[in-house]
Amino acid sequence: MWIYEKRLQYPVCINKKDVTMARYLITQYGGPDGELAASLRYMTQRYTIEDRSAIALLTDIATEELAHLEMIATMVYKLLEDATPKELESAGLGTYFVDHGRDLVYTNGDGIPFTSAYLASKGDPIANLYEDIAAEEKARAVYEKLILMTDDTALQDSLRFLREREIIHSQRFREVLERLKDNTTR
Repeated sequence: MWIYEKRLQYPVCINKKDVTMARYLITQYGGPDGELAASLRYMTQRYTIEDRSAIALLTDIATEELAHLEMIATMVYKLLEDATPKELESAGLGTYFVDHGRDLVYTNGDGIPFTSAYLASKGDPIANLYEDIAAEEKARAVYEKLILMTDDTALQDSLRFLREREIIHSQRFREVLERLKDNTTR
């Protein structure tokens, strides 16, 4: 099905430990506009669409979102490297650490667990594609804010890569949406 290469889609470099930034990044791991929600949404939607090229696009982007999930996890672990329990507590991750240790779990930055309520699927290709475009634009906006929250230029570079991929995904969804709207009588 896939060939796994032990390398990230884009290199993740971190110049310094930053426990607070790790907490902010966790929202892109398991938050409402994060990579897991996007991947699962697109995987689910592809089963109810008849257009083969749209199915392929949803599959490709869903798979890429999983690669982004791995990049976020790598960023978080690098930002937390050698963090003490006191540093975790000071950054607002004390309860998280008590509950999960150093495991990364699917929550947002405030520790609210991932929920399937994040997965907007209506069984209508046009409605789903509008939702997908919105999801990509919300993720882009989050990445733009995350870039502003750090002065680590290496981390900013990785975040810019992810932001640009969200823009490309939005553009691809818009192209499919327009094609489907042209072929649909309402």
